[in-house]
Amino acid sequence: MPYTAEISRANPSCFLFLLDQSTSMGDPLAGEAGKRKADKVADVINKFLQNLVIKCGKNEGVRNYFHVGVLGYGANVGPAFTGTIAGRELVPISEIADFPARIEERTKKTDDGAGGLVDQKIKFPIWFDPVANGGTPMCQVLGQAQKIVVDWTSKNPTGFPPIVINVTDGESQDGDPTSAADAIKAIATTDGNVLLFNAHVSSSGAAPVLFPDAEATLADDFAKLLFRMSSNLTDTMLSGARQEGITVSPASKGFVFNANLEALINFIDIGTRPGNLR
Repeated sequence: MPYTAEISRANPSCFLFLLDQSTSMGDPLAGEAGKRKADKVADVINKFLQNLVIKCGKNEGVRNYFHVGVLGYGANVGPAFTGTIAGRELVPISEIADFPARIEERTKKTDDGAGGLVDQKIKFPIWFDPVANGGTPMCQVLGQAQKIVVDWTSKNPTGFPPIVINVTDGESQDGDPTSAADAIKAIATTDGNVLLFNAHVSSSGAAPVLFPDAEATLADDFAKLLFRMSSNLTDTMLSGARQEGITVSPASKGFVFNANLEALINFIDIGTRPGNLR
């Protein structure tokens, strides 16, 4: 069966995030009044990277189970990491652990044990910053992602296939991205084809849709296009979604519409949960 390869230091996997950095990402995120989409998406991905570092941590250090990349696309298209790893397309998770651009002190609400909430100071590592400038060259970034994934799979032909996650709030402005998406999904290792997932973040008040199995449930043509571009969830990911209380079917795709922060975190967690990490 596909998507069952053991993920290890000798046989790693790969995550590649494509982040819309167009001007409209400076608008508020649905369900998060007063907070920009770009800021929230950056927080979500930085938090995901922190959790992935923890997941890969062992007594002797962080094991290189994954290579991770973040490509931004807006006024510029290219790697979005800052600091020591700036300019690199894919970075082993141990180097991501070693080289955050900076550590910020944040405040979060925690249970005080008496039914109330108190503020708690936490350390929050930052690997890349939010950007909201320019158009939405989705075809260009998908083409760049294809080259990166082709190179990675040629070097790791038996690995769990790369997972590419595109986070966007608007339509492609450099053409129909369907063929570029299909080219990515056609790339494969011996364990299966590359998985392409899409998250549509929005300023509208429409209800979020998580992992639909038909485009008829979606509100607009662009959401339907992203749905068609998306890969089906694997069996392990379907199980992960069900554990989160999300209704899915074997036809469910790795796509979310109008995701608020919580939905986006769940989407990325489920979309990158291999289930066979050793």
